[in-house]
Amino acid sequence: MWIVFALLATLFFGLRGILYQWTSQKNLNRDLLLFGVFFTGFITSLVGVLLLNQRWYGWEDVAVGLGLGFGSFAANALLHKGFSVGKASLISILAGLTPLFVLIFAFLIWKETLTAIQLFGFFIIFCGLLIIRYSSDISVDNLKGAQWGLLAALFFTFTDLMGKQSTRLEADVFATLTSMFGFGTFLFALRWLVKRKKFLASQYSATTNWSQIKTFSCGLIVGVANVTGMVAIISAFSIGNTGLVSAISGMNILLILLYSRVVLKETFSRREVLGLTAAFVGLLVLRLN
Repeated sequence: MWIVFALLATLFFGLRGILYQWTSQKNLNRDLLLFGVFFTGFITSLVGVLLLNQRWYGWEDVAVGLGLGFGSFAANALLHKGFSVGKASLISILAGLTPLFVLIFAFLIWKETLTAIQLFGFFIIFCGLLIIRYSSDISVDNLKGAQWGLLAALFFTFTDLMGKQSTRLEADVFATLTSMFGFGTFLFALRWLVKRKKFLASQYSATTNWSQIKTFSCGLIVGVANVTGMVAIISAFSIGNTGLVSAISGMNILLILLYSRVVLKETFSRREVLGLTAAFVGLLVLRLN
């Protein structure tokens, strides 16, 4: 059953990534958009707590929820930033490193063993990423985007580990997510308020821009995919291996890359195609293990 939840997380996180890429190309306030994304998660989780009579059982439950909120706050902001300055394909691949990091840290922290197949999958992924990294089409600007993608992967790793920790504590799902999205909502709202005047001033020189209501409303819609993905992945973590769940959910990059190829008409060099193919094969190895 865990694989069903993991695949659902793949679907909804892939949809979230596509929407992030699309909105990253619009003249809007990123912090206000993500404020809306997390606000949807907060309200949805709070309703879940009330309807299912869930609660927090101790300070550890709250701490894990806050950790999830901070990690998700950083990861979502970095991913959206990466899409705004780099190629969707490159950012997606780097963000897809999350399963690799999760498997390593799950072994170090909880002694979850790595199989030979998993190690083989890691090797293939690294080879693919090295090929992409040294592609002749990669410029300084793309490398900047790659840095955001890599940082996003690290914070998504932290989020996955906190999600797994919440299941080890047997914390109620919606109580944990209420803490997570509540803290994330606060952080994005604070960033939006602090930077609001500067953004409004920059809009005067723009030919087109999104209103605050339109931006926030779009964030609310994206938030549906985000919170659904979080519920699915935590449900998968509760009954599945940490690394394998993360590996399967990491396949959401396939959806983003398909979007970048079909809709955005991004072209790949032969070396990038080889690197992307190797990375896909590595993720498939992890998924099928």
